[in-house]
Amino acid sequence: MAVLKLIVFVAIPIAISIYCFTNCGNEEIPKIEEDGWWGRDSAEQGAVDRPPVPFVVKASNATLADLRSRLENTRFPSSLDGTAFEYGLNSDYLRKVVSHWKDTFNWDAQQAKLNAYPQFKVNIEGIDVHFVRIQPNKPSNSANEKTRPIMLIHGWPGSYWEFYKLIPLLMETESGDKTNLKESISFEVICPSIPGYGFSEAPHKPGFDGVDTARIFVKLMKKLGHEKFYVQGGDWGAMISTNMAQAYPDNIIGVHLNMAPIRMRSLGVFARQLVGEIFPSLIYSPAEIRIRSSLKETFFHILKESGYMHIQATKPDTVAASLNDSPAGLAAYILEKFSTWSGKENIHCPDGCITKHFTLDEVLTNVMIYWLAGNIGSSMRFYKEYFTSDDVVPWDSVPVVVPSGIAAFRYELVQHTRSIAELKFSNIVRYTDFPRGGHFAALEVPELLAEDIKAFVRAVESLK
Repeated sequence: MAVLKLIVFVAIPIAISIYCFTNCGNEEIPKIEEDGWWGRDSAEQGAVDRPPVPFVVKASNATLADLRSRLENTRFPSSLDGTAFEYGLNSDYLRKVVSHWKDTFNWDAQQAKLNAYPQFKVNIEGIDVHFVRIQPNKPSNSANEKTRPIMLIHGWPGSYWEFYKLIPLLMETESGDKTNLKESISFEVICPSIPGYGFSEAPHKPGFDGVDTARIFVKLMKKLGHEKFYVQGGDWGAMISTNMAQAYPDNIIGVHLNMAPIRMRSLGVFARQLVGEIFPSLIYSPAEIRIRSSLKETFFHILKESGYMHIQATKPDTVAASLNDSPAGLAAYILEKFSTWSGKENIHCPDGCITKHFTLDEVLTNVMIYWLAGNIGSSMRFYKEYFTSDDVVPWDSVPVVVPSGIAAFRYELVQHTRSIAELKFSNIVRYTDFPRGGHFAALEVPELLAEDIKAFVRAVESLK
């Protein structure tokens, strides 16, 4: 029996690791379609290249009156005595959220904040893509000043609103003295809404996945005059950013992520983590050993927190019928993620510790975007398209060779040490462990994320 255990837990993982270290990551880049069509009309009818048009968020009085009526008539479920968020979002706390939303939340003020930055829509591959574009106050017309375009991509259940506290920090021009470069650096920031999210039109045909999104976002940047640019993202934004770096390395100057998308179905990743469980010092540095979670702990945490993913990856339209009809239900479904994805222990807080990390107005503004656009269904459908797509699987084993930066926030839902991340990202120029911050880092700890992005860009620019 002892010999059998040795074979199962030591010999097999080491053999797999040796095989993967010599063979994995050498796969050819899969072929990516040069074009697609996701509109209602045929491509021949709708293939018209038009410039972006301005867009303003404006909820009608009728829409707001209907929302208030639905909130006033919410049928709340009951909660168990002595529970907090262990069973999901606590109904007693939901009553407080609905009361705040109905009686205190100032939508006009939040709407004005959304409209503070220029927004646009442009038709790409048959669907209208919404984006925010913020350009430097002064265009770069000096040999001593660089303006670098950067695309920020959100995930689920977030939106482009997540970046509104990050944007002004990125727009602060850094002098050459601070960057140790000859030139000052400023950013032009572009924040698109993933098709089917925010105010981007949802695809009207099945099959739209992260690789298709990557192609559309590269097309968007080219329409804005940017052949080369930086890209940053977390959650789906991290996956899309990674696909952009894999499929369009000539267009991506560097990719910065606050959640590294490394899939466990990669033999190399699984084998290395398995060996690391038995012989940590063979895989991880002393610092990584101190902060990493065990494979068992990670597995059971993901198991507890991924029920939503199974629903959305199989039958998203069923649950969408309820969420799209009930604003209270929609808020409960989304806010529970802002709680548990900001810290494992938050489930024991009566309010899920939501207001420890965000304000209610901040998270309700995000919910309002989903409610006004009526797209919770299409946002969840993105999971089914991704996990059932034959186009996505081949990209799992394709390495990212462009300069990469990873910001590892302590309470992120899924974390990978640098030793594991290097299996996929072969050119990591910056990897930072942060002692705080969770899944929604741009909204929770924008100052940390902004400084890490800037430091990453400085590092990449210094390589030129």
